[in-house]
Amino acid sequence: MKKNNKKLNIIILIIITLLVLYFSLKDNFYDTVKEITTMDIKYLLLAFLLLFIFYIFRSYPMYSFCKRVNKNFKFRSAFQLVLRTQFFNAVTPFATGGQPYQIYYLKQVGIDYAKSTSVVLQNFIVYQIALVILGLIAFIFNHIFGILKKVTILQKLIALGFFVNTLVIVIMFIIAFDKKMNKKLINLGISILTKLKIVKNKEKKLQEWDKNINEFHMGAKILLEDKVNFISNIIYNFIALCCLYLIPLFVYIAMDGSGLSAGVTIITSAYIMIIGSFVPIPGGTGGLEYGFVQFYSNFIPGSKLSAVMLVWRFITYYFGIIIGSIALNMKKVK
Repeated sequence: MKKNNKKLNIIILIIITLLVLYFSLKDNFYDTVKEITTMDIKYLLLAFLLLFIFYIFRSYPMYSFCKRVNKNFKFRSAFQLVLRTQFFNAVTPFATGGQPYQIYYLKQVGIDYAKSTSVVLQNFIVYQIALVILGLIAFIFNHIFGILKKVTILQKLIALGFFVNTLVIVIMFIIAFDKKMNKKLINLGISILTKLKIVKNKEKKLQEWDKNINEFHMGAKILLEDKVNFISNIIYNFIALCCLYLIPLFVYIAMDGSGLSAGVTIITSAYIMIIGSFVPIPGGTGGLEYGFVQFYSNFIPGSKLSAVMLVWRFITYYFGIIIGSIALNMKKVK
């Protein structure tokens, strides 16, 4: 990520965060602060524990894919990479910064670019599938039982969110398995770079990339051939997302709230995440908070709603930035 772009993203993030805080606190500032400062600490710790479990289960697919191409790869490295990815996803639009960093990191630990790109793509595919499946389950249950009130603009955003996330899966599969298309794109790119005098030896570069593409597609082919590993990694992500989606429930209980079940919390959170996945602002800031307030207003009253939203947002987003930046600097400290 370019330094200027990074600064711009952070500035936008700070401005939108301040706006969210203003609109969340302007009507019931003292009541909201009271709710937060009088929370039951043990339930708050359980919310953080769920986040930690989320990171653990998100690390297993990455570890599984990396272990297949590098037998010396450790689970500790996968966990550290997941933490670092949180930072890059948090400060880039559409969470696009995480995957390039993952490729860079894996190259540093001995996995070449072709294999690391294949690993990252496979990891992204199983996560997207779990996200869409959980969102689809939530949609079906909500449609049957009418759990959430209908808000026209949000219903349209949900539909768009499903479409975008499903389209992403389709595109990822095409990239992973359509070797001919990838070779055409690479040939076109190298031809352009040759004309611009950036690439000097076109044939040599084409041969290098041909080898990389073959390795890349070999890894993608193994993904579907090893069905047990493929399905288990979807399940790992499914469990991880369920843990993440349950965090608002424990934050609400910490504020002595009642009347919100685990099932309803998962369904509601799934709706919110589907919306937030295509908000073009770092961390989906603004869109996620709006969706949270609109959907959870069905169950959480008054100042508790703003308080739960703020604490939930800190745990699931800003805390990730903090520990991600710490994980990034651990190597430098050593």
